[in-house]
Amino acid sequence: MKRLAIAALALLTLTAFMPDKKPKFTVFTIGDSTMANKDTTNGKMERGWGMELQKYFTDDVLVDNHAVNGRSSKSFINEGRWQKVLDKIQPGDYVFIQFGHNDEKPKEDRHTDPGSTFDANLEKFVNETRAKGGHPVLFNCVVRRIFNDSKTAVTDDDLRANSSANLADGDTLVDTHGAYATAPKNVAKKLNVPFIDAHAITHELEQALGPEKSKKLHMWYYPGETPSLPKGRQDNTHYNIIGANVVALLLSQAVYDEVPELRPYIRR
Repeated sequence: MKRLAIAALALLTLTAFMPDKKPKFTVFTIGDSTMANKDTTNGKMERGWGMELQKYFTDDVLVDNHAVNGRSSKSFINEGRWQKVLDKIQPGDYVFIQFGHNDEKPKEDRHTDPGSTFDANLEKFVNETRAKGGHPVLFNCVVRRIFNDSKTAVTDDDLRANSSANLADGDTLVDTHGAYATAPKNVAKKLNVPFIDAHAITHELEQALGPEKSKKLHMWYYPGETPSLPKGRQDNTHYNIIGANVVALLLSQAVYDEVPELRPYIRR
């Protein structure tokens, strides 16, 4: 028993001095609150899918998440956040780019137009990543959990005008992003960049679960349901622990399909 304890202590001591395995390259992620790192103290449940992505890659990859709540492609650049990422990119690194949720908002410091300023910002991310020897991957925005009565016609303009609160909670998931979901695909085709259709993937997920079960993906809690939200919260945009992990898993598998060079580093 004594010799076993000594051996165990020796092993622990040796392990303590062994260097951690150094990643071969970094995957930088830039985007908004649906991707961002969140405060997890005191039992808080909100998560961005980017903060869960590391577990779906092997130890050869470091996921460095720079997504921030409330940022559009415009504000991410203007606040100097993109420059900080650009300064860190080394040849062989990847940059996962996902914006749209806040680009569609009317505030001047965030708003861009698809087919114009939004596309130009996405092209900037792509071209400057490549200039550093990195590999860009474009994602479009994930869906919001907005279900409507299928008998009632609702336009994207209605939803972007913040009228969604007045909709009947029906059985059909409604697109709230319009051209902001198609612009990244157009840029990817133009610049020959891998494209991940996160909008279609999450639309299929939410629609398959339906209006009630899909709440389990989001920060949707009734009063008293979780200690961190005693008054509850009805949030159709942001993910909880389950939602962020499911979306990170699905998107990592889409990367496996669309970016062959990353296949050896993605857990299946």
